[in-house]
Amino acid sequence: MKIKTISLRLILIGLTFCEVIASKRDWQHWRGPDTNGVAPSSNPPTHWSEKKNIRWKVPVDGAGASTPIIWKDKIFLLSVVDTGKVDPSLPRPEDQPKRVFDITHPNTEFKFLVLCLDRKTGKELWRRVATRLIPHEGTHRDNNFASASPTTDGELLYCWFGSAGLFCYDLEGNKIWERNLGEVKIGASLGEGCSPVLYKHKLVILRDNRGQSTIQVLNAKNGETIWMKKRSTRNGWATPAVVEHEGKVQIITTASRPDAGSRKTPGKVISYDLEKGNINWECSGLTDNAIPCPIVENGVAYCMTGYQGFSVLAVPISGKGDQSGDILWKKELGTPYVPSPVLYNGLLYFTQSNQAILSCVDAKTGKVLMERTRLPGLSNVYASLIGAGNHIYVSGRYGKTAVLKRTGDFDLVTTNTLADRFDASPAVSSDQLFLRGHRFLYCIERE
Repeated sequence: MKIKTISLRLILIGLTFCEVIASKRDWQHWRGPDTNGVAPSSNPPTHWSEKKNIRWKVPVDGAGASTPIIWKDKIFLLSVVDTGKVDPSLPRPEDQPKRVFDITHPNTEFKFLVLCLDRKTGKELWRRVATRLIPHEGTHRDNNFASASPTTDGELLYCWFGSAGLFCYDLEGNKIWERNLGEVKIGASLGEGCSPVLYKHKLVILRDNRGQSTIQVLNAKNGETIWMKKRSTRNGWATPAVVEHEGKVQIITTASRPDAGSRKTPGKVISYDLEKGNINWECSGLTDNAIPCPIVENGVAYCMTGYQGFSVLAVPISGKGDQSGDILWKKELGTPYVPSPVLYNGLLYFTQSNQAILSCVDAKTGKVLMERTRLPGLSNVYASLIGAGNHIYVSGRYGKTAVLKRTGDFDLVTTNTLADRFDASPAVSSDQLFLRGHRFLYCIERE
């Protein structure tokens, strides 16, 4: 009996280990299996073109900057389609008052789509129209109504369209539940963009806007609110990081300045307790318009902003109260405005603003290893950086992706070109790289 019991335990341990390894091969969250932008068990190609190492290339219906999510043999992504169906009671875009960035509010109905593709072929397996509506406000020309990425635990798929609603499906496309969390107004009508974060059976939704900002945790099984807290913050698009540390689970968020236009009040990092929503600690030192998502590793949160100045902070997450005086290190080095960084085996890579200018620091010490080095051929980087196969991948907006060795130096392998425009962040699963363009979704794999 003892031998059988030990054998059964070994089998269970082996199955658990296999499940962990399998999950590392999937890309179930916008920033990958470890939410740091790295695919630790993958080795995708470093060279490709329209005629080389393209397993398949399929057109994508509608528009979206949502990153593809991969679970085993299925790919999930979000998109929106303007149906052109006009509501004559609403003002036409050309008749609306002049707004900043020439933003207009829609007067036509949009379809909000959830798409599932076959990973082997790119063939569409199913699509669901989550909802149809006329958005209550517009977006910046660099944003759209499907910029948040879905997430999955391998059983259920969670799709967040911001003010248009939250939708939960099983992986066969059956709707399990949906919730309308209400409309928010983003300053200057720039559009929403924060992705949901799933931790076990809890779903974290962050909504920083020009009205009452909130953070809330939902029961992932039925969509019911577990708790919601108000935030004294403004516009923000930074997806939180959820991490277990010293037996407790924290939600690490970055926050824009509460008073618009003032540089005297800095942006900050705020940590919440996942269980009840109490604030664990705060830390000042960021600039405005929080967009890059925090990365947490070995008990340290790496947070950065790149609007109206540059700032990157390394903050221990074990403290309480105001941690502004306990920062491990801080740099005012060219940090990103939109793209999130990647932390790969102790090296933190990031771009400056939305430019193809790359820096790398030692995450533990803050030592600058590579400072503001221009990537040849690239411009306007909006997609977040990823790491796989001991390489760093940086995708520019106009079809080019630079691949560098993960050495800390500027060790460029090549620059690849595709005939599309890329704002969505790449995804990696097994040895395949997925790039979502404005027109196509590419599966890149060695021939």
